[in-house]
Amino acid sequence: MAQSLSNFTDLIRSVERSAVHLEMRDVYAIPNEDERFAAWRQGHRLDPDDRESWWRPWLDVVQEITAKGVRLRRARIVSEPPSEYIRYEHSFTFTNVAAGEEIRWLPRRLSSGLALPGNDFWLFDGRLVQFNVFDGDGHWVHTDQTDDQATAGLCSDAFEAVWERAIPHDKYTA
Repeated sequence: MAQSLSNFTDLIRSVERSAVHLEMRDVYAIPNEDERFAAWRQGHRLDPDDRESWWRPWLDVVQEITAKGVRLRRARIVSEPPSEYIRYEHSFTFTNVAAGEEIRWLPRRLSSGLALPGNDFWLFDGRLVQFNVFDGDGHWVHTDQTDDQATAGLCSDAFEAVWERAIPHDKYTA
């Protein structure tokens, strides 16, 4: 299934209690990040005091939904030493935290023994799972959604197991 940013924004705005996101890849090839990634490679870093320069409109949506009481958590399973992309991602994650997301990092070596789904996912209100499927080079392929309760339970358990072991963003160094 193809999904537009506006469809996803509508979906996350419909959340009433919680949204969790598990990311398990070391590289994402997201076309709208190409310029920012290239600038980061050349030494550009986001200024913590210049909120207007941060990633919009996503951070506005994060602020909106967390202000209405939705708990938004993201966990990232990463190889160490981290890939260049993960170091880039880590460099601006403070903006997500400032907007209201809770973010933790789990070194991949600490994930052995955890039952994990095969794809990154979002879990909305513990009932709707959205899998984001990527190819081997990190390009988004498609999105699958299910409200199957067994699948939602598996994803919830996997996320909570990762969350319990993971390191809060302010304590993790990439």
